[in-house]
Amino acid sequence: MNGEANSMTGQNNNFSGKVAMVTGGGSGMGRATALAFAGAGARTVVVDLSEEAGIETVDLIKEQGGEAIAVRCDVTRSEDLKAALEATVAAYGRLDAAFNNAGLEHGFIATAEISEAEFDRIVDVSLKGVFLSMKYQIPVMRANGGGAIVNNSSAAGLIGFRGQAAYTAAKHGIVGLTKSAALDYAPEKVRVNAICPGIVDTPMMDRVTGGTSEGRAANIAMEPIGRMGRPDEIANTVLWLCSDAASFVIGHALSVDGGMITGHFGER
Repeated sequence: MNGEANSMTGQNNNFSGKVAMVTGGGSGMGRATALAFAGAGARTVVVDLSEEAGIETVDLIKEQGGEAIAVRCDVTRSEDLKAALEATVAAYGRLDAAFNNAGLEHGFIATAEISEAEFDRIVDVSLKGVFLSMKYQIPVMRANGGGAIVNNSSAAGLIGFRGQAAYTAAKHGIVGLTKSAALDYAPEKVRVNAICPGIVDTPMMDRVTGGTSEGRAANIAMEPIGRMGRPDEIANTVLWLCSDAASFVIGHALSVDGGMITGHFGER
């Protein structure tokens, strides 16, 4: 809870009167970002496939004085995302900021060994889910005169990783999707950017490492900073990109990775 609490007391305090949506808001970077938006004054919509996890995040927000609702949503389904936006407008009347964070990982599998079903599963959630999220978020933002969207890619959206072909393809796709959407809607004051996190200490990373000290150490070894990132560090970056302080930042894929890409560890 330390990182989550820190997010609620961050310096980005200019979201009063605004509405933010976070997909995959039930845990990890999504939960930290939902807490950060709420702590900065935004009324927050927590979207997650797990209704229970979404409600847990909303409860944390309310405990700290924020306002939020939880919406169960499968980001691979147009009907679910359309309903999530309808619920947002019904509750708060608008949408000003969104963090499209929902995504999946897969095990370390060589490219030719990945099943077609597994490839589709990863791309459907991590890439198609971002596309569908924007498809329904952007019209609501345009109707209110603009907004800001941040899509969660990865260091794997910028370089290749062995054994991660499906995940890397999806995350590269998010960067390209972000850049095209940014150009489409910049004239209408909808700013679209992406972040590319490195190794961040989340439940997903626990699954990747097997939760073992050896697995964690191997991942930390890829980070020049010598540690994993914290979810609140990602949240602070998302809030900055959605804030007026980043008003001239459009179509950018920002590395938030402890120096990982600079060190080219992903190419080894």
